[in-house]
Amino acid sequence: MTKLNDTGSRPQPRAGTDRSWLDRFFFVTERGSTFGQEVRGGLTTFMAMAYIIVLNPIILSGVTDVNGDQLSAGQLTTMTALAAGLVTIMMGVVGRAPIACAAALGVMAVVAYQAAPVMAWPEVMGLVVWQGVAIILMVVTGVRTAVMNALPHNLKLAIGVGIGLFVSLIGLTNAGFVSAGEGGSLLQLGSAGGGGHLNGWPILVFVAGLVLASVLLARNVPGAIFYGIVGATVFAVLVHFVMRLDADAWGGGVPELPSSPVSTPDFGLLFQVDMFGAWTSAGPTTAGVILFTLVLAGFFDALGTILAIGTKANIADADGQMPRVNQILVTDGAGAVTGGLTSSSATLVFVESTAGVSEGARTGLASVVTGLLFLSAVFFAPVFGMVPAEAASVAMVLVGAMMMMHVGQIAWSDISVSIPAFLTIAMMPFAYDIASGIGIGIISHTLIKSAQGRFREVGWLMWVLSAVFAFHFAMHALGL
Repeated sequence: MTKLNDTGSRPQPRAGTDRSWLDRFFFVTERGSTFGQEVRGGLTTFMAMAYIIVLNPIILSGVTDVNGDQLSAGQLTTMTALAAGLVTIMMGVVGRAPIACAAALGVMAVVAYQAAPVMAWPEVMGLVVWQGVAIILMVVTGVRTAVMNALPHNLKLAIGVGIGLFVSLIGLTNAGFVSAGEGGSLLQLGSAGGGGHLNGWPILVFVAGLVLASVLLARNVPGAIFYGIVGATVFAVLVHFVMRLDADAWGGGVPELPSSPVSTPDFGLLFQVDMFGAWTSAGPTTAGVILFTLVLAGFFDALGTILAIGTKANIADADGQMPRVNQILVTDGAGAVTGGLTSSSATLVFVESTAGVSEGARTGLASVVTGLLFLSAVFFAPVFGMVPAEAASVAMVLVGAMMMMHVGQIAWSDISVSIPAFLTIAMMPFAYDIASGIGIGIISHTLIKSAQGRFREVGWLMWVLSAVFAFHFAMHALGL
């Protein structure tokens, strides 16, 4: 079995080749790449994930915290691009891998729909900072191995699938494609008051964007989601102008051409963080459960993404181990800290980095290119502010669909696996809470395996996690 050094698996450079310091630092020649490939790969990755500059502000600014306060969409646009640019460049220089980072959708959902309703925004972002600190400590101390081994593989897959369904439901709701039911039903097709029907031009914009992005994805076009959002936005601008729609007809973001595409960045959300307030305002148990969910959603998603990118780029060894994996994971944790300090949610590794790898990216130089493009986007907030929620929601639905692709890897024929996996997946969208799905999945796994006498397969850490979640559910049930 071949173990890799920092450069990764590679062909030997040609004898006598005079390489620049940039080539040597990023292992460009060692990994069989060229500067042209890295630039193209970095550009492709940016195109594939640029939708997050639009999506993150729409989601976070559309949610009120426990005090009824909302974050500014313009400030969020600046902070999202800034955090993504800084962390992606850090990943390129420190991790030296073709991995880009931005606000993670799974963590974003926890922040917006689980944390914000029970605490103030600065307290929410304080927990995001603690998430990054926890990830870094887990890497440094080796705890990541213990936690990774404690959660069974099938449950990890189920968590990812469940988060995908949850994110898709949010996207469909934001687009007005589904809404709270009327006449006793839980959900219905179309927006509220639509009588269970699809009504209005904004819905057509969403459907057109979804079809376009889906077709491009099916044809393996790099940046398919980005092109879907752009296409839907252009269509929305035309519809809004020709049909003379009211601004409130759109779910968020009015598709009107700005007076100027460039604006002075608003850094008002920078360092608006309360590191300890969540533990008193929401209570130590609630804050602890949310922090655990943030760490779980971000940490294991990062491991899977890093493995996928390393394998696709052919720089991982036979065990799937990436060169400089500890530096990559520490940078990922630092990204969560950066996301919290900028109030843009945790900035973590993005699976869309595989788009750049498909275009030839093999080194951290591609990440530096992607990061610089994100930093340039800081000055174009008005352009991103004209994207309506109906266009941005295309990304949420399709990302959810891609997260569902792992469902076939779950061992459904084993009842001790299928029940916890099903409950984990189903309870996230049905309870509209990611932590509830994880907790119920862990408890059911522990109980069913133990009932079969397979105690050794459970492990002491799963019993600890089950006890924590059981106490959390019982505390609310008993009104404690």
